[in-house]
Amino acid sequence: MIVPIANKVGILSSRINPIDTFFCCKNSTNVADRVLMDIHNSGIIACLRAKSAELAVEAARAALRGGISVLEITMSTPGVFEALQCLVQEYPSASIGVGTVLDRREAEEAVDLGAKFLMSPAMVKGILSDVTEGQALYIPGAATPTEVLSASTDGAKIIKVYPVSALGGVEYFAKVKKSFPHIPLVASQGMGLDSVGAYICEGASAVVLSDAIFDKKAMAERNFIQIYHLACSAATKGNQAVRKTRCMDE
Repeated sequence: MIVPIANKVGILSSRINPIDTFFCCKNSTNVADRVLMDIHNSGIIACLRAKSAELAVEAARAALRGGISVLEITMSTPGVFEALQCLVQEYPSASIGVGTVLDRREAEEAVDLGAKFLMSPAMVKGILSDVTEGQALYIPGAATPTEVLSASTDGAKIIKVYPVSALGGVEYFAKVKKSFPHIPLVASQGMGLDSVGAYICEGASAVVLSDAIFDKKAMAERNFIQIYHLACSAATKGNQAVRKTRCMDE
């Protein structure tokens, strides 16, 4: 039994929908596939870094209310697992995961506390091989075509191209994707709201947005209304880009 450690930072909420809880438990054996579907449908992965677990939870709540359905909390956030546990209890139907995971111990603890996906800046083979199939989705990072192919061959269902802005942005991503049209890819690092459509048009399953949603000034000032509105804009842009791409494919 997991003790609600989120109480330690005063962030545990009672806003739990029993229907969501039923859905989550009923489909728990297919978590990885459901997260993959959420990523493809939303076009956005919100990446949250905060200076405390309490701040992370409040910012995450604002983003989730704004329409974000896939949310990553980075390991650099103090009390990251407290925030994770609180959020997966509050929003059992959302795809909430942990990012910058670098070893199996972190991965195992995150999954035990309810993380539905794990993300790394590079490929950590121990995580891919040790995370039970279907229990959580692992998204490794890759910077080159060789790394993308290697991660896919090892079994990764989706890979993030990172750090994409430093490597050449949309143009670089498009060239990598052209070589691997069959491999789902996520664009990560340095993107703003205005670039979401371009990346998805070039074949990205989703775009990772950090400061574009969790604006540094808004986070420092605890301006959760602004974060909510940025999340609304991001969710809308992601949905529009996904719909446009699907219409073009039909």
